[in-house]
Amino acid sequence: MSIIIANWKMKLGVNDAVSLANDLKKVSSNQNELVVCPSFVSLVEVARILKRSKIKLGAQDCFWETKGAYTGEVSPVELREVGCEYVIIGHSERREHFKESDKMVHQKIKAVLAAGLTPIICVGETFDQRSQGATDYVLIRQTINALEGAEVKFGKRIIIAYEPVWVIGTGQAISPEQASLAHQVIRQTLFDLFPAEQVKRDFLIIYGGSVDSSNVSSFTRLDNIDGVLVGAASVRTQDFLALIKSV
Repeated sequence: MSIIIANWKMKLGVNDAVSLANDLKKVSSNQNELVVCPSFVSLVEVARILKRSKIKLGAQDCFWETKGAYTGEVSPVELREVGCEYVIIGHSERREHFKESDKMVHQKIKAVLAAGLTPIICVGETFDQRSQGATDYVLIRQTINALEGAEVKFGKRIIIAYEPVWVIGTGQAISPEQASLAHQVIRQTLFDLFPAEQVKRDFLIIYGGSVDSSNVSSFTRLDNIDGVLVGAASVRTQDFLALIKSV
């Protein structure tokens, strides 16, 4: 079974998000696990629609404090109150456009875990880093900085999403073999941080980066890729239904 996580980014208004959520309820019995991550303003309405379905709700980001004078921020406790079970943390667009550091990502992960939510932790290299042969170094550094020192209890699911920054939104995914090698690096890093039994049981490593219905099965068929994080192909009903069917 694979997990399919849809990141709707800032591409759908409330009405469009509601319409897409209604369409997706038709595949809620699919054998794979499905998570949708609307924008903050759509969460309540989408949660209402998906309440009696098997589709899970996630958020695209959160803050690292539970309450306080933090104008414009949303805490993981608030997300849990509206029905979220997952939160995307450290997406490359957050790192690039809002200058999120590894330290900020780490703080958010600790807050998400404390709130009882499942973090979807994004790691990945830029084109320049890959050109310099630094891919492994970047993945190891980001994974360690994200999780070292965080209290991760046995039985608590953690999702790591490998997203090569240089292919996101380009429509051109990397080869499954390249993704598989990156996943091996991430998994080995997790073995260095946590007991092997915990890593094997509780950690999922998924791929994200220009995933669509034509290439998704080439990733999910690999033993060390546990699912996909989908962007553009998840905001159009027919494209996303085709992708789910392909998985």
